Amino acid sequence: MFNLFSKKPQSYFTEPEQARIVEAIKNAEMRTSGEVRIYIENKCRFMNPVHRAQEMFYKMGMQNTAAKNAVLVYVAIKDRQLAVFGDAGIHEKVGSAFWEVEVAKMLEAYKQSHYAEGLANMITAIGEALKQHFPYDAATDKNELSDTIVFG
Repeated sequence: MFNLFSKKPQSYFTEPEQARIVEAIKNAEMRTSGEVRIYIENKCRFMNPVHRAQEMFYKMGMQNTAAKNAVLVYVAIKDRQLAVFGDAGIHEKVGSAFWEVEVAKMLEAYKQSHYAEGLANMITAIGEALKQHFPYDAATDKNELSDTIVFG
């Protein structure tokens, strides 16, 4: 059924900002077997953005990485919500405290309207954690997930 009130979310970043975010993902993944994805939408369907991040993590097939080391950064722009969801392999290594610190840093950047910079810095920090626990191995590594930003 056609819904007059539904609309696709707009892209909240300029092309150079999007390129910077994607470049941060590629740079992070060059040093680890881990995978990082970004999902951005207007509004969060749940009260708790972690639940939405988890839902999208599974819908995007991120649970299928060999080492269970994929990480999704979820942003609901209009609702001003943010969450990070890491698969079991990386979550067991870094724990909830790591995600909470990184979300707090990104929220601070968002307060200053540094959206792309905040995302890029968070991706870099996630990449460092992934590198520490899941180092890159040229003989076995492959890019298991797309590096593009997903706009929902």
